[in-house]
Amino acid sequence: MSVANRKTQVIQRAFVTILPLSAAPSGPAPAQGVDGLRAEVVDLLQRARVAARLLQTATTAQKNAFLARTADRLRQQAELIEQKNAVDLDASRSQGRNAAFLDRLRLDRRAAMAVADSVDQVRSLPDPIGQITSGSRQPNGLRIRKERIALGVIGMIYESRPNVTVDAAVLCVKAGNSVVLRGGSEARHTNLALCDLLRAALTDVGLPADAVLYPLHTDHAVIAALVGQVGGLDLAIPRGGTALIDAVNAHARVPVIQHYQGVCHIYVHHAADLDQALPILINAKAQRPGVCNAAEAILVDAAIAAQAVPRIVEQMQAAGVQVRGCPRVMALVGPPTIPAQSQDDGCEFLDLIVLLRVVDDLDAAVSHIAQYGSRHTEAILTTDLRAANAFTQRVDASCVMINASTRFNDGGCLGLGAEIGISTTKLHAYGPMGLQHLTAERWVVVGDGHIRT
Repeated sequence: MSVANRKTQVIQRAFVTILPLSAAPSGPAPAQGVDGLRAEVVDLLQRARVAARLLQTATTAQKNAFLARTADRLRQQAELIEQKNAVDLDASRSQGRNAAFLDRLRLDRRAAMAVADSVDQVRSLPDPIGQITSGSRQPNGLRIRKERIALGVIGMIYESRPNVTVDAAVLCVKAGNSVVLRGGSEARHTNLALCDLLRAALTDVGLPADAVLYPLHTDHAVIAALVGQVGGLDLAIPRGGTALIDAVNAHARVPVIQHYQGVCHIYVHHAADLDQALPILINAKAQRPGVCNAAEAILVDAAIAAQAVPRIVEQMQAAGVQVRGCPRVMALVGPPTIPAQSQDDGCEFLDLIVLLRVVDDLDAAVSHIAQYGSRHTEAILTTDLRAANAFTQRVDASCVMINASTRFNDGGCLGLGAEIGISTTKLHAYGPMGLQHLTAERWVVVGDGHIRT
């Protein structure tokens, strides 16, 4: 067998090829040694690099045509996507996964249509590539500007939520990047179907199919190989729990932007309007408890605890939320409130569970958040503008809410159209990452025979 044929077989074994969705492989990827897996990842990254170079010359019209075809295919194949997703859901149910986990994993026909709508929103956004962000003329006549360019090859490593497969792909491609998508094994059948769809949409409009790649191997060694190749990825974006983030950080030899867990707090200040606050608290905790912008802890000012705590507990229990209370809470209400344990502080429950604590004042609330928050989303409920401003200035979080649910820290809600995730690190993005956050700025200097003396 020739070297070229052997290489072709290696690629076909390990990575998604352009097949009809019905032909997407459904069995486990073939096992192989670490060296073989690493060689395949190197080949994958090389293909992604070639595709990224080709995208540099893609027009806005071409990229928008890809998004339009993606949305069309999502709507046309929504039933098939639901069938693939049902396989993943059944497997997770058999493993005893809870309702919040299944909610994150679910991508039925209705959800597929919603993802298609979000793709249309991204298509309507301005193309960031080539945007001039600043310009000047120096005294010596040099004309200087800064413009947006693509980052190159993005590695998206995530868990559970298959809609991320589409969101990440369309954002990366519109921003001129190729993307390597490594989703969790729990969503494997859904992700493979979506990746197949995305690659076909790229081919439809004459863009390189390798702008979207997805390793078939579920071995965690794939993650180490992807982020451990110097000169491979231009940026790695892990989105998930502590174990995933730690695994990426342990092996990364490329820049990493963490999309870490959401330990989100809501502080009910002594000047809060409780009639307004209660619906906010219920929405933040109970609307979708399994997502990263759901509230996990409520901090109640001691000055209103006797009035507020019983009402909060009553409303939470009516919404099916288990309340875990600190000793000061337990002194105000009894069962079925459960005494909080030390491990409940800083816990991302991702379920219908909330920690309820009484704190002395705003200073104590800020100190608690500084110790246990994850820099995702923090909120204050108050009618006191000075307290709101003080809280905003002192809390370190990618988004601070004032009299609003933490659930609004979302790219779609903040005008981005869609997001690749919510960054909890500050370089180079903090909070929801949209199109502009998948670009860099470079200097362009225009002279007329200028030389430096």
